[in-house]
Amino acid sequence: MGARGKVLLLVVPAALLALSLTLTSCSSLPPLEGRVASTAFVETDDTRLGKALLPLTMAHPGLVGIHALADGRDAFAARAVLAQAADRSLDVQYYIWRNDTTGMLMFDALTKAAERGVRVRLLLDDNNTAGLDGALAALDAHPLIEVRLFNPNAIRSMRMVGMAADFMRLNRRMHNKSFTADNQVTIVGGRNVGDEYFGAAGEISFADLDVIAAGPVVRAVSDDFDLYWNSPSAYPLVLLAPDAIAEPAFKPDAEAQAYLDAIKRSAFLEQLVGGSLPLEWARTKFVSDDPAKVVGKAAREANIAVKLKELLGEPTRDLELVSPYFVPGKEGVDAFVDLAGKGVQTRILTNSLEATDVAAVHAGYAKWRKPLLEAGVTLYELRREATDEPSREKRGSGSGIGSSDASLHAKTFGVDGNRVFVGSFNFDQRSIHLNTEMGVVIDSPALAARLTETLDRTLPTRAYEVRLDERGAVIWIERRGDQVIRHETEPGTSWFKRAAVKALSWLPIDWLL
Repeated sequence: MGARGKVLLLVVPAALLALSLTLTSCSSLPPLEGRVASTAFVETDDTRLGKALLPLTMAHPGLVGIHALADGRDAFAARAVLAQAADRSLDVQYYIWRNDTTGMLMFDALTKAAERGVRVRLLLDDNNTAGLDGALAALDAHPLIEVRLFNPNAIRSMRMVGMAADFMRLNRRMHNKSFTADNQVTIVGGRNVGDEYFGAAGEISFADLDVIAAGPVVRAVSDDFDLYWNSPSAYPLVLLAPDAIAEPAFKPDAEAQAYLDAIKRSAFLEQLVGGSLPLEWARTKFVSDDPAKVVGKAAREANIAVKLKELLGEPTRDLELVSPYFVPGKEGVDAFVDLAGKGVQTRILTNSLEATDVAAVHAGYAKWRKPLLEAGVTLYELRREATDEPSREKRGSGSGIGSSDASLHAKTFGVDGNRVFVGSFNFDQRSIHLNTEMGVVIDSPALAARLTETLDRTLPTRAYEVRLDERGAVIWIERRGDQVIRHETEPGTSWFKRAAVKALSWLPIDWLL
């Protein structure tokens, strides 16, 4: 080997080491000195929400009033009304908050609440806040609003550099979603904040699910919010972006006004404001991960997967599972096979390859289809097809109905026709091992029956039924009216996309999915 080769052997590792040290030093987070702890307000029965709910909660001691929010516009309206109805506090926690029409409208709702004297605490996972520092700084500048970012990236302008420098930490995220007003009413479920979650159209519209909850479980949600808010992973925005320039106050444009006008015309809003919203009163338990999970320090028994198994129990008759990102892994597949062997009827709905917004996740799922089907598990994949949402072209004028493609985003399980889970937990390796999650387990035969009825009614027309043919190969059955179409390759996809997903399935990346 010549001198030049020896020099390269010495110089290249040294350069890589120097780069690594530079990235590490640049990616260090600021100290939390001066951060002030706070907790949820407890004495809120004298608020408007408290007074309105007191007769109902007294009539249903120990139970929680539940209303499911399957419609995106209803889900936005519910949050907007709670922001308007709050007298003392709003505690808001999300994984994604988009810089779009509904995201800015919701920021505006929080600001208006603070202007009325409501304390607002906004906790966002930092993974999706790129481009939001200015808007968040405007919120944080209000004396009654505080913004904190969870598990933040110390490098604000070049986030990929920060991710490379601190991947093992930043790969773990806070996936929780809750919106709590006056410690009296909360909304939990699968939705983030953004147009695709709230029926404001765009290129894709998510089929999602939240629940409004009133009663004892709200205190548990507030206590959990406090745990995250005061955890070592929650950084005040001012420490991370002290030089962020606050953006001007949001003024709804024609697009935003058209959306608000559509919300005002909804029957749901009339029920919500008028106090006639039907509630299902049921025993309800809150379940969540310890925030220490994002730094790998949570006890195993604190894992939401363990808690869910305890609360939902072992299915003995049937299991309905809806999960947009379904990566069961060998352990999960073995559990489903075992259930099927015991006679438990198991039906799973997830995204098809054409409908998923994360193709890599499909790679972690597709390899397990065949053993699940061989065991007798019933498997459906949502089709990507038109939904009745305002189109991107027509939203600006506020006229007409167009279409946007559908993708599943709801996360719900039904067990034995008695218990239902609604929350942020996907049945994938990321939810189980990496991200923090939350949700509610509801003991309600009525809600469980509604889930089953909804799947019975919609799956034949909205999803592909996945089967094995006479040779044992995976096929997809599509029903359109009286027509039955058999697909022998993943429908609605190109050869290149299928090949790319197949290649990804060979990589040892399931733990990331």
